[in-house]
Amino acid sequence: MGHLKIIAELWGFELDAPDARTGVQRLAARLLQSEAVQEMLETLPLAPHSALQVLSQNDGRLPWPAFTRRFGVLREMGPARRDRERPFSNASASPAEALWYRGLVAHDFFDTPEGPEEFAFVPGDLLNMLPVGGRQQYPPIGRPATPAERAFPILADDSLLDDACTLLAALRIGMPKEGFEDTLLCGTQTPFPLTPIPLKLLLASMGLLDKKGVPLSEPTRQFLEAERGEALRSLAGVWMRSTVFDELRMLPGLVAEGQWQNDPLRARHGVLDFLSTVEGNLALRDDPSERPYWSLPSFISTIRQNYADFQRPAGDYDSWFIRDQESGEFLRGFEHWDAVDGALVRFIIGGPLHWLGVLDLAAPEAPTPERLAPVTAFRFSAWANDLLSLKAPQKLSAEMEGLKVASDGRLRVPRRFPRALRYQLARFCLWEGFSQDVYRYRLSPASLERARQQGLKVHHLLAIMRRATSAVPPSLIKALEGWETYGSQARLERLLVLRLKDPQVLVALRSSRAARFLGDPLGPTAVAVKPGAWEKVLSILAEMGYLADAEES
Repeated sequence: MGHLKIIAELWGFELDAPDARTGVQRLAARLLQSEAVQEMLETLPLAPHSALQVLSQNDGRLPWPAFTRRFGVLREMGPARRDRERPFSNASASPAEALWYRGLVAHDFFDTPEGPEEFAFVPGDLLNMLPVGGRQQYPPIGRPATPAERAFPILADDSLLDDACTLLAALRIGMPKEGFEDTLLCGTQTPFPLTPIPLKLLLASMGLLDKKGVPLSEPTRQFLEAERGEALRSLAGVWMRSTVFDELRMLPGLVAEGQWQNDPLRARHGVLDFLSTVEGNLALRDDPSERPYWSLPSFISTIRQNYADFQRPAGDYDSWFIRDQESGEFLRGFEHWDAVDGALVRFIIGGPLHWLGVLDLAAPEAPTPERLAPVTAFRFSAWANDLLSLKAPQKLSAEMEGLKVASDGRLRVPRRFPRALRYQLARFCLWEGFSQDVYRYRLSPASLERARQQGLKVHHLLAIMRRATSAVPPSLIKALEGWETYGSQARLERLLVLRLKDPQVLVALRSSRAARFLGDPLGPTAVAVKPGAWEKVLSILAEMGYLADAEES
């Protein structure tokens, strides 16, 4: 009854009832009058009024931890202390307390897909009477970027497709990742350079790899032969739906420990919902001025203030064991939000959404080889609306450039060369790197033998090269055909050579126990020495009475 009388007092009338059950009925009848509701709203202080409006805009309820974190705690006190201190009538009352003691907000447990969670809520019959109603899940989050924040633009592109081709070819020939990971294009100007690990995971999620991580022939062929816009759309769609592509566990510098589980889809879709409030997210816009840059620090700060629990069930900041790799500290509690949840928002924007061509980025200065400039702004790319709608974006550059083949067996493959053909060529070649928008490969007996073991023939290679260029050197064709018939006809190798002044010394040496350390003869006074055996040969020569010098190198 004491609490009911406080509510009645704050609404401006005296409650007369013999017991609490009757008091509830009489109080509810008085509160659910439009004139009384209007008067209460007119006298409600600004801070509680804003809290009530936020609740109304979110279907009348918010998770209790998020509500109290934003609008203050509800101090627990018994009736005697409550009546003595009257927390509802002094300046120390939080917005949450102001609403609680007016009966405008209650808290209870509701069922959710993640299980029961505690919520602050406006009673449904009262919610229908509030003029502040009307669903607006997310008002604009953050603010436009300042000139300093957008000083150095980093435009999104479709180079993820070229990286995927490079990685698929490397996986197909069993090439170790150390041979090519530093040449991947995506993310070279962002704080989160793309590595083969998440790209491989993305390709696996598309069904392109078998259980051993080797590309499957038919799905890979279809992906590489698809138009670039369609291929990019398929990658974006897989990322949006993937439950195994877990950005939280990819955050640089953080280590997840224990058996706890997070929901990457919930987090990813939460960030996409936040982005839907940013200017320039609607319709395809070729004019960059219609797609303004947005401040990333402000965007993250607003999420922290208003929607901090976007990936945390029931606002739980204690059960996830995430350790800072450098300090070893476990980042538990809301005080570490920026290092975990804020870092996740930054990663999704500066990582997958940029790699996939959805967001352009900007930094306050140009990156250098020594230092990657931090991303401070972003905007939607011209392809964003299509990709976020899972449509193939238009106006991607066609794969029309030609192959360059040198007579020494070196191949120069431009970025806009058909990906399916580059994948096939790569299976015959040694990888030599990427620079200035050109992939460099070299034919060798070893690479040709590897291709042959995978069922490929030289005439397959020649057919691809003739299809891609009309300038295949005749000498290279002859060399390839000769290798297929006779194998390697020349070999370049490093040798350790022993040279003697007298041919008889070589004859004597070959008759001694040093014979097993000697290789092919190179003339009457020279012979090859097997690797690692030179000290033994020198020792045996000394025993035979011949001192020998050795070049220090």
